[in-house]
Amino acid sequence: MSGMKRREFILAFGGAAAWPFAARAQQESLALIGFLNAGAATTLKREIDAFRDGLRNLDHVEGRDVRFEYRFANGDLEKLPVLAAELVRLNPNVIVSSPVPANLAIAKATSTLPIVTASGADPVGFGLVKSLSHPGGNVTGLTNFAEELASKQIDLMRELLPGLARLAALVNVANPLHVPQWRETQAAATQAAIALVPFELRSADQLEEAFAKFSRERADALLIPPDVTFTTHRRRIANLALGARLPTTFFIRQSTEDGGLMSYGPNPVENYRRAATYVDKILKGARPGDLPIERPTKIELVINLKTAKALGIEIPPSLLARADEVIE
Repeated sequence: MSGMKRREFILAFGGAAAWPFAARAQQESLALIGFLNAGAATTLKREIDAFRDGLRNLDHVEGRDVRFEYRFANGDLEKLPVLAAELVRLNPNVIVSSPVPANLAIAKATSTLPIVTASGADPVGFGLVKSLSHPGGNVTGLTNFAEELASKQIDLMRELLPGLARLAALVNVANPLHVPQWRETQAAATQAAIALVPFELRSADQLEEAFAKFSRERADALLIPPDVTFTTHRRRIANLALGARLPTTFFIRQSTEDGGLMSYGPNPVENYRRAATYVDKILKGARPGDLPIERPTKIELVINLKTAKALGIEIPPSLLARADEVIE
């Protein structure tokens, strides 16, 4: 090989060898956004898309100036501490988490990295922040006040079923949110003179057992409170409820779209879109503790008429008139 050819070979080979290192260096120069969620990627596509769209609208484009690392617990809350530790080791610029179990896990894993909660109940009560107006630490974002809606959900169910006397309820004892929301549910049921038929669930494998109990105890309807396991398995719960001929009230609209009868709660997709504004501010230098935590701007009532027909239920016109969306 001549001297010229040898030099050309070395230059060509050296350039090719350097290419992966250059690409890796460019990738590592992008702002890293960690994403921790207690749910499953398959049931969170719209939320994640809304978050990424929100970032794009704020001129943060994946591959150009930001990159993402995702961790999903798939409804298994025991996985969250390990997943949170994995994300923290990556030293992201900001971490987006949801809901309460994930928020608690990531806050325990780091007291310095910025955290934006895309949703989750009562951040003050759970010790994540000092106050909504001035969080004061490394956590900010959005809250869905999930623990406060049981009374209104029961009122809606009574309007739908005037003879409602026995209300079934799923309770996930692995979720720290179950304590305040169950307390709220009990108080609302007592005020309405309705007997509760609870089932304390520790695993999604117990869902069939739960519905067998509801049938044995002749429940008139079912309340499914905010919970990541229930959200992950919402289609399965809706099908079981239909088989047991139990009218259901869920927390999020996606559950109604997947066959539940009715839902009343904030729109999680909108929450994730709004979470992008927090990430944008933090990437531009804002401190999480200085960014007030925001509540949902709207609570939605969604009714599935197809499910109502399958259950033989006629929705009162007054309820239909107040619905934000009716699925036919």
